[in-house]
Amino acid sequence: MFQDMTIEQLLDEAKQGRLTLIDVRSPSEFAESTIPGSLNIPFFDDEERSQVGTLYKQVSIQAAKERGLEIVSAKLPAFIKQFAQLEGRKAVFCWRGGMRSKTTATVLSLMGIRVHRLEGGFRAYRRWVVAQLESISFKQHAYVVSGYTGSGKTKLLQLLEERGYPVLDLETMAQHRGSIFGQIGLKPNNQKTFESLLIHKLIDMNESPFVMLEAESKRVGKAVLPNFLVEAKERGTQLFIRMPIEERVRNIVEEYRPYENKAACIHAFEQIKRRIHTPVAAEIEAHLQADRFSEAVSLLLEHYYDPRYGHAAAQYGDERIYIDASGVEDAAEAVVRFLPALKPEPASASR
Repeated sequence: MFQDMTIEQLLDEAKQGRLTLIDVRSPSEFAESTIPGSLNIPFFDDEERSQVGTLYKQVSIQAAKERGLEIVSAKLPAFIKQFAQLEGRKAVFCWRGGMRSKTTATVLSLMGIRVHRLEGGFRAYRRWVVAQLESISFKQHAYVVSGYTGSGKTKLLQLLEERGYPVLDLETMAQHRGSIFGQIGLKPNNQKTFESLLIHKLIDMNESPFVMLEAESKRVGKAVLPNFLVEAKERGTQLFIRMPIEERVRNIVEEYRPYENKAACIHAFEQIKRRIHTPVAAEIEAHLQADRFSEAVSLLLEHYYDPRYGHAAAQYGDERIYIDASGVEDAAEAVVRFLPALKPEPASASR
């Protein structure tokens, strides 16, 4: 017979690499939010779940159970085979530790496949995330990387994280770059997914004497930063990266890949072009239509992003530390030189 696990037990086992987590909810539920690192082996697909749910609400619980049994009976061999192919210990969960995960665990146990079940399901995990975010004590000093658009701030932080420095890569967690063009080529995460990724990262770096993060606004795409992080950013040391505009243009074209995302780029530009002097906006639009993306980006930086960023950054006055760099790798080296007394932990410990 299967055994239940508390959320604390499950997360500890999974963190140590001793447990594979399987979300048996429908694909749409899984896509909406799940426990990071989980696999999806759905008990019902979205249409099947809708059928059973409708019977439950409009007919009777018994009718819903009977339809569910019909659906599961037909797909049971393939369902079990998916679990059998997974090596090592496994734990399953559904929305609240109810019928789907209980039936899955029971059937697998009867077939000699031992699994655990998360007590309380995904709902228990969400309660845990919310409680952790509400109770966390963020004491680390923040080193906040800022700079004009295209300075490669996210890539810089990723290079530092590879070296073992404690980094909160908020844009990657949000899957958004924080501007009107920010979701191009990405699928933005919702608040639940963002919070899940954030809390696990914060717990991992709880003992770090400092953290590094980008100078984001309170909202990054669909995600809203918790107040304690906004406050830490405002108290932190501002490291302002200065880079030649030609390099910034190259960084933007390389990252956004407008040749592959032309329609999305034009759509995003349509939302801001009224804020740009009409002749300049027309020139930018002409460059985009003609695939002259570097020219379009250069004009956008000169006439839109740099003026806006300069105004917003003026609040820091002379409190910023300026770091001049020829490129992202050069900027990473300069930041490391600026922090010679800080000893990074091994890269594996920050993950």
